[in-house]
Amino acid sequence: MVRELWGPGRMPKGMITRLLRHTTYMNYGVPPEYEGARSVLEPSRVSMEEGGRIYVRECAACHGKDGLGDGDAESALSPSPALLAYMIRRPISVDEYLLWTISDGGGQFQSQMPGFKDKLTRDEIWKVIAFMRAGFPLVGPEGKPLPPSTGK
Repeated sequence: MVRELWGPGRMPKGMITRLLRHTTYMNYGVPPEYEGARSVLEPSRVSMEEGGRIYVRECAACHGKDGLGDGDAESALSPSPALLAYMIRRPISVDEYLLWTISDGGGQFQSQMPGFKDKLTRDEIWKVIAFMRAGFPLVGPEGKPLPPSTGK
């Protein structure tokens, strides 16, 4: 999308919705229960794989297996799901921001992203974040890593 087309009153609804959370964070930070939150998980293959299983079960239907927003449900959502593979590499993707986003979801920003704080433990959310930060390693339908490609 060309930025010149955005102008006053012309920004697409999906972009406005995405920017609401970012702007809120930049101006006000996160809600108090997430202030200063940092993952306490040691980076490990086990926690990343557990995060992958949770991601496949809870997130991939919308965000896609590679975090590219191309899951089976994505076309029914407006705005479309966030491109997590891109977002996870942005400077805004600090621990407290990601924990807040996944825990509370997007209802307050007119997004259909559900909140997971009543469905997943905080440790499970940190495992999903670890999986995303690992680059969405390929996982099978049950969240198990796929064997390396043989190039055939």
